[in-house]
Amino acid sequence: MSNDIAVNMKNITVRFVETLANDDISLSIKKGEIFAIVGENGAGKTTLMNVLAGQIQPTLGSVEILGSTVTTFSPTAAIKAGIGMVHQHFMLIDSFTVAQNIVLGHEPKKPAKFGIFFDNKAAVRFTEDLIREYGLEVPPNARVRDLGVGLQQRVEILKALALGSKVLILDEPTAVLTPSETDELFKIIRKLKEKGHTIIIITHKLYEVMEISDRVAVLRAGKLAGIEETKNLSESKLASMMVGHELSFESIPRDETVKTPVLDIKNLTVSNARGLIAINDLNLTINSGEIVGIAGVEGNGQSELAQAITGLRPALKGSIYLNGIEITKQSPEKIRKLGLAHIPEDRIKTGLSKQASIWENLLVGKQRRREFAWLKLHLRRDKISKYSKEVYNQFDVRGAGIHIPVGSLSGGNMQKIVVGREFSFENTRAYVISQPTRGLDIAAMQFIHKQIINKRNEGAAILLISADLDEIFMLSDRICTLFEGKITAEFDPKTASKEKVGLAMLTHSKEEVCENS
Repeated sequence: MSNDIAVNMKNITVRFVETLANDDISLSIKKGEIFAIVGENGAGKTTLMNVLAGQIQPTLGSVEILGSTVTTFSPTAAIKAGIGMVHQHFMLIDSFTVAQNIVLGHEPKKPAKFGIFFDNKAAVRFTEDLIREYGLEVPPNARVRDLGVGLQQRVEILKALALGSKVLILDEPTAVLTPSETDELFKIIRKLKEKGHTIIIITHKLYEVMEISDRVAVLRAGKLAGIEETKNLSESKLASMMVGHELSFESIPRDETVKTPVLDIKNLTVSNARGLIAINDLNLTINSGEIVGIAGVEGNGQSELAQAITGLRPALKGSIYLNGIEITKQSPEKIRKLGLAHIPEDRIKTGLSKQASIWENLLVGKQRRREFAWLKLHLRRDKISKYSKEVYNQFDVRGAGIHIPVGSLSGGNMQKIVVGREFSFENTRAYVISQPTRGLDIAAMQFIHKQIINKRNEGAAILLISADLDEIFMLSDRICTLFEGKITAEFDPKTASKEKVGLAMLTHSKEEVCENS
């Protein structure tokens, strides 16, 4: 292998029972380059990188890392060889602090009278030095379970950087970051490149590929569709390579609808997991046939707002009404029956059971219905199978059928299961939708956006929470900015600038109460 090659993968084939995840893939990645890997959900991107990271042993093929042939496929061997991987779904211990997570496996010790003990002060100092070096601000002594999704992602990145890896794999690293946080991450990536590190990025955000990468590999249905220098590509060309045909980027038609209040929030105050005020005296009305987008930097109360509306977190004060019925103290099950569906921000923690099958996850919320259960006890498997296959096919889930564990799917396909289930409830008048396209490829993203607009056109009231400002502008009829638990401004996406919205995401000044359009 040439001295300028960091990774050389030859004829990699990975087969899971009846699924061919990677089909005879060969690629070389140079030292000190930023190499992007793109493809539709289920194309085999993460599987291929899991081979490099020692998580999966290939069925066929060989791997060389920094000139040495891999003989043992294990995470430990990969780390020793110089590979670090930041996974799309967090691999953190919730009950540990940030510092404890970052030093896990190489904990500093201090001698004591009766043995060797963990040196927490040294762990914190090490973490603080790492934060200063790379500029990823996060509180070293905070418990991971008390952090928002964006901060947890930072911990994952810091944890990988702490190992001093020469080759760093980032699986959807910006999926939970705001635009400003993404800019900071890109600065870090470029700094690592200057120091000779090789960075491999798996992403669905094509504009990020164009901005940050030197070369890009496109996977399609488990095969390598091509490797190109990024400077020779456009976003549309890259998207076409991913799906195998030209994609249409036409806007989705919006129907004029009669506006009547559906979801009404009055003087809502909610605390977070640490007992601090996360939502502070918030007022918001969402009408039928309307999408209200919430724009804000991660950790400003978005999660707590969604949880309070859906019954997952109690309100300290205030009221929430759905179709004129107060739901403030109702259970999630009761709220669902009254006509509200919820797509949570974290599909793993609150959206799915990874161990359960796809059909079991699709049945959640409907398991006691007469058409699916006789006397609410005995499952009618023929009806369940028919329903599950219909949703599975309608939302184009890529997998080995409805009977496999949902945790075996790619992240994007898991998201399709959550969206498909929630959108399949009949007579739903309101939706709380958080990060609907996180981890989805561009074709799947377009499909989900169309489904959301269709629900809006059918008269549903939709609260949309997204870290993707482009998505907020694309889907919303109104945009409300949220800062430190308060709505700071309301905008019309047809006339507002992203700069002005971004400023309102970072300030207390209030331009207009976001109650009615």
